[in-house]
Amino acid sequence: MHEFKIISEYLSKLSKKFRGALNLNDDVFFDKTNNLVVSIDTYNEGNHFLNFKNPGLVIKKIIRSSISDLICKGVKPKYYFLSSSGNKKVFTKNNLTKISKSLMEEQKKYKIILGGGDTVYSNRLSFTVTSIGFSNKIIYRNKSKVNDDIYVTGNLGDSFIGLMVLKNKIKINKKLSTYFINQYYKPEIKYNLTDHLNKFATASIDLSDGLITDLEKMTNKQKNSYILFLDKIPVSKNLNSVINLKNLLKKNLISKGDDYQILFTSNIKNRNFIHRISYIKKIKITRIGKILNSTCKSSIIDKNGHKIKISSKGYIHTFD
Repeated sequence: MHEFKIISEYLSKLSKKFRGALNLNDDVFFDKTNNLVVSIDTYNEGNHFLNFKNPGLVIKKIIRSSISDLICKGVKPKYYFLSSSGNKKVFTKNNLTKISKSLMEEQKKYKIILGGGDTVYSNRLSFTVTSIGFSNKIIYRNKSKVNDDIYVTGNLGDSFIGLMVLKNKIKINKKLSTYFINQYYKPEIKYNLTDHLNKFATASIDLSDGLITDLEKMTNKQKNSYILFLDKIPVSKNLNSVINLKNLLKKNLISKGDDYQILFTSNIKNRNFIHRISYIKKIKITRIGKILNSTCKSSIIDKNGHKIKISSKGYIHTFD
């Protein structure tokens, strides 16, 4: 069963009387009266991270992907709560030391504080992070308008290649391998853009499940469509080199998930302002498409103006 069906049929009725739940169709809880913004995410070994051979890096990935839910809403995270399940083989003194060190580094980097949590014995390793921020406004997921531009920060696809390297499914030199593995474990979330997003974004989401999957989430309640231009979708120089070296197709790499960049929409009048913020903050922001009305069919266009299909829209949460 698809996660959206579970939410709509079994859970949405439990929160429909409270506006802050946002109909369970956004990445955060938002209590405007109390300026409270909350997100929660769970990560299971073998699903959300490959294994626990590098506990310090796994924790960095978990923390960054968690607080990115708030950051893409234009909210700076302040506190986080960390719960975990595991056993003595996982939570050794050595691993706990590495986890603690990484958490301290992430706290300093993103100005966050551990507020509490829980630990439970289990043979299945899992982490749950609750992130909390304070704001009287957020950027909602489903507020884009027809003719809005579609933007994305950073580059896409690097994290997926990092995962393929870790799985030994792609062979590249050590320098490139190190780069992509770092992109997988330490996504470059755009904390410094938080203060400016509210000035121009009409809708936003962080790219966790993949470009197409997350874009369709961003338009699912409006029944809008979109057009994307493949040649405009940004990839790193390192990914371009791998594409050429391994004879890969860009279209098969840009919607694999775990990028944790910000996907947002904005009115056309904001183009110059967004360009200026990108320059001042030294954050790569690329215009990759446009929101269309529901009479148009969503499409991805190549450099020759032809509609194309991609092999994967991204990760779909199902319970079949």
